[in-house]
Amino acid sequence: MAAKLKKGDNVIVLAGKDKGKKGKISEVLPHEGKAVVDGINLVRRHQKQNQTQEGGIITKPAPIQLSNLAIEDPKDGKPSRVGFKIDDNGKKMRFAKRSGEVFDG
Repeated sequence: MAAKLKKGDNVIVLAGKDKGKKGKISEVLPHEGKAVVDGINLVRRHQKQNQTQEGGIITKPAPIQLSNLAIEDPKDGKPSRVGFKIDDNGKKMRFAKRSGEVFDG
């Protein structure tokens, strides 16, 4: 099945502690059904010191369930579902069902 959400997409959180926040997907984990979004679902972890990184408590984004994310409509910035259509050249494209606007990429 084609991916509805991809790396680099602007998304809005629909549920959870960060509901209503916006962010950009930095990584998608398709086998887990999750994605890592910058600035969303931040957790604090204890990091052991090594040669490249300093030790201490660090804050980093944790994966969030894909069902709790909706793509941001390019026209009005509100949450939208993703649809697929095939253009004249036979290329499959994603579009926002809310406005009909085609996503870049």
